[in-house]
Amino acid sequence: MGELSPVFGGAPAHKPVKKQIQFVEDKQEFSRYPIKAGRRSLSRSISQSSTDSYSSAASYTDSSDDETSPREKTQVNSRGSTDFCVKNIKQAEFGRREIEIAEQDMSALISLRKRAQSEKPLAGAKIVGCTHITAQTAVLIETLVALGAQCRWTACNIYSTQNEVAAALSDSGVAVFAWKGESEDDFWWCIDQCVNTEGWQPNMILDDGGDLTHWMYKKYPNVFKKIRGIVEESVTGVHRLYQLSKAGKLCVPAMNVNDSVTKQKFDNLYCCRESILDGLKRTTDVMFGGKQVVVCGYGEVGKGCCAALKALGAIVYVTEIDPICALQACMDGFRVVKLNEVIRQVDVIITCTGNKNVVTRDQLDRMKNGSIVCNMGHSNTEIDVASLRTTELTWERVRSQVDHIIWPDGKRVILLAEGRLLNLSCSTVPTFVLSITATTQALALIELYNAPEGRYKQDVYLLPKKMGEDTCFLYILFTVNSSMDFLFIHIIILTFLIL
Repeated sequence: MGELSPVFGGAPAHKPVKKQIQFVEDKQEFSRYPIKAGRRSLSRSISQSSTDSYSSAASYTDSSDDETSPREKTQVNSRGSTDFCVKNIKQAEFGRREIEIAEQDMSALISLRKRAQSEKPLAGAKIVGCTHITAQTAVLIETLVALGAQCRWTACNIYSTQNEVAAALSDSGVAVFAWKGESEDDFWWCIDQCVNTEGWQPNMILDDGGDLTHWMYKKYPNVFKKIRGIVEESVTGVHRLYQLSKAGKLCVPAMNVNDSVTKQKFDNLYCCRESILDGLKRTTDVMFGGKQVVVCGYGEVGKGCCAALKALGAIVYVTEIDPICALQACMDGFRVVKLNEVIRQVDVIITCTGNKNVVTRDQLDRMKNGSIVCNMGHSNTEIDVASLRTTELTWERVRSQVDHIIWPDGKRVILLAEGRLLNLSCSTVPTFVLSITATTQALALIELYNAPEGRYKQDVYLLPKKMGEDTCFLYILFTVNSSMDFLFIHIIILTFLIL
C-alpha cells in the first residue's frame, strides 16, 4: 500500500436534489426513464439483473399488500433529513440493535474502525455502494464512515434487504435507498437516486454483482472521470468487469475481491456450508436424510453446500464442467454426473455456478413431483425461471419466497426465492465469516483510494495475498488467543494502512 495522505472533506449541508445529466452516448437507450414495475429497464451483458421478477415480490414481504410504496412516502430521520428511502424509518431503533449484535462477532473490523479513525484514511472519499443491506454490511458501511468516507447505498438484491437495518443506517445519516420486496423499477430507481444527485458525486464504487457499475457506465459515463476505483465482490460482477477490460471500456482500476483468498476460502465456502441448510429448512421444512440432491458447480460455494448436505445424510451428486473441480468432487466422495442423467430421480437441485440457464425448461419438465429447485449463485438466471411463466403452468405462492409451479398433469415443482440467492433471500448468514470479507473490502477501498497515481492502470486486479494473510491473522488473534497484547494488534492494523 502507498503512504496515506488523508484529505478531509465535509458532507454537504443541503439536501441533495436530483439533477439531469446530459451525455452523448446511449442517448436513445435511456431516452425514457422506467416508470412501470416489471419492465426491463436495460439489458445486461452477462446476465439479467438481480431484480427480474415474474411474480409480485412486494406482496410477500412483511407488510400488507396495499401499503403505500416507500417511494410515495415522505419520511424524516432524527437528523431532520429526507435524503433516503426505506420501508419505515420508525424501525431504526430495532435495526440499531441488530447492528450492535453483529458488531459482537466482527471484532477485527471494529478494531480497524477504532484504531484507524484518527488517521481518517478515507477522508474525502465519496463511496456509492450496491450490496446486500444486512446487519453485517451495516457494520462495514459505518466503518467506512468512521474512516472519513461519505456514503450513499442501495441494495443489490430485491429480497435481501433487512428493512430495520436500512432504517437504522438512514437514521444515522447514511443515504440509503432500499427495502425488501422492491420491484424491478424500484431497484433501478434506487440505484439512480444514489448516483444522480445535486452537490454530490462519487469517487469510489463498492459493488456486488455489477449492476451499479453497469448502470453508471450506461447512463452516467462522465461520472467515471472522478472515480478512483471499483471494488467488486461477486463472481458475476467480476466477470462483467473482465468483459469491460477485454473490450477496452474499463476506464478505472478495479479490485477483484471475489477471487481473493479470504472471500474464496472463507465466505464462499463456510458461509454457504451453514446457510444452505438454514435457507432450505426455513422455506420447505425438508428432511435431508436419504434425499437425493444434485449440486450444479463444485467451486467453493458448491463445496460448502455438498459438505453440509452430506453431513446430514443426503445422497449428493455433482455436475461440473471444470475437470479439476470435478476430480476434487470425486476425491471428496461425490458422484460426478451430467444433470440429464439424474434429473428424473433427484429431490433437490441447487445451482452454484454463476452461469446462465444451468437448469433449463426441458429439465424442469422432467423433474419428479415435489422436487425443490433453488440457487446459491448471485445471478437469478441460473434457473430458467422465465420459461416457467406460460399459460400452461400455474404459479401458486404457498409461503414467503416459496412458489409451487403446477404442470397440467398436476405435478408440482417447488421454486425458492424465484431463483435468486437462497440464503440472503430466505434466511441469514454467519456474521463472523462475512466480517472477514467486509474487512477485505474496507482494506481494498483504502488501498485504491490512497494509491499513488500510476500504481494501478485501467484493469482488474487481484488483492495481494499478503493482505489476505494479515486479515486472517487478525481474526486468529481475536478468536483463538484474545488475551494477546492488544498493543500488538494495534501495530498490525496500522501496518495495513501504511505499507
